[in-house]
Amino acid sequence: MTLDITAIRSQFPSLNRPAIFFDNPGGTQIAKPALDRMTNYLLECNANHEGAFATSIASDAILDEAHQAMADFYNATSPEEIIFGNNMTTLTLHLSRSLSREWKEGDEIVVTRLDHDANVTPWVLAAQDRGVKVIWVDFNVEDGTLKLDELQKALERKPRLLATGYASNSLGTINPISKIVKMAHNAGTLVYIDAVQYAPHGSIDVQKLDCDFLVSSSYKFFGSHSGILYGKYELLEQLYAYKVRPATNTLPGKFETGTQNHEGIAGVLGAIEYFEWVGEQFGGEQAEWLTEYGYTGRRLTLAKAMYAIRAYEFEISRALLSALQSIPNLMIYGLNDVRRLEERVATFSFRIKGLHPRTIAEKLAQAGIYAWDGNYYAINVTERLGLEESGGMVRVGATHYNTFAEVERLKEALMQISAS
Repeated sequence: MTLDITAIRSQFPSLNRPAIFFDNPGGTQIAKPALDRMTNYLLECNANHEGAFATSIASDAILDEAHQAMADFYNATSPEEIIFGNNMTTLTLHLSRSLSREWKEGDEIVVTRLDHDANVTPWVLAAQDRGVKVIWVDFNVEDGTLKLDELQKALERKPRLLATGYASNSLGTINPISKIVKMAHNAGTLVYIDAVQYAPHGSIDVQKLDCDFLVSSSYKFFGSHSGILYGKYELLEQLYAYKVRPATNTLPGKFETGTQNHEGIAGVLGAIEYFEWVGEQFGGEQAEWLTEYGYTGRRLTLAKAMYAIRAYEFEISRALLSALQSIPNLMIYGLNDVRRLEERVATFSFRIKGLHPRTIAEKLAQAGIYAWDGNYYAINVTERLGLEESGGMVRVGATHYNTFAEVERLKEALMQISAS
């Protein structure tokens, strides 16, 4: 069954305005179940941990349910493998301190120039603190794909850690992450995956990937401003946690320092419940093959949801690519071959000859179309492309609540901007 776009959009109250949201790679609009969860939490059970009274007991139950929901979303083996935090950046800075505690001077780690800086600088800083060498892996400027030959050479040096992205928030590239994890593990290297950009667009299975750590932020998948880290239980259990003395030593609490954003975590639960609704309504019998992976219950429903979303967004990607390629003097950075749409999410960055990216973004905003300009914190990408000093790029990104009519509006606006 295909998505009913009217039914989908009815789940997003903020879409009821004369605006077109193509700023999604920087943060999606919130789904009503996530909004309801946050409101209900604050009104009905707003309390701190482990009290003997009703609101605290109810609060703890919601947080436990949210951990289980994210375990199902990632297909983790246990909710104890799920760590909540402010956002992906904060969680990565936190974990980098714990992981680097085990590094020794002369060790090496690997980062890539295709990544968001939140999966680069935390590791570079930790390496500086410990006297560890950083090996950089480049990407192909022609199509925005990671140079796997360079990665293989870097892994032959037996680095302690590889930090890499699931999908590029700048160029939209989906990395062959399963292959990359196997390459790293063959070298005895731990893998830390930034899945922030990929999470709204496709199914994640940490067990199938066999990754060591994976992190995303729910404000990129229709929820609240919260970060969610997965780590293999045995690794999280062994790692030293920087925390205050009264805090628990058991998982997941040992890494969830201080009082968490409880209403935000409730919002994450609501976002997962939204995906459940999508799976129940539009998963369809054509996705029954997902049972071959052993998925059952909520995990199966979520996998069906992401399958349906991915199928719809494939067509949106095709329409976006066609629209952008029709604009005179417009250059797309990254994969622009329609035969390779499976290798990207619906995120496109571009420039129009003779126009500053900020000017284009401002003109789009005047037309009621929201888009980002600059480097989007993927500063290594714009530096590598030679675009950082001249304003970076313009970025448009679709999700499954965007429509083909909106793509056509974007095309018309860009056509006028280019002509001017």
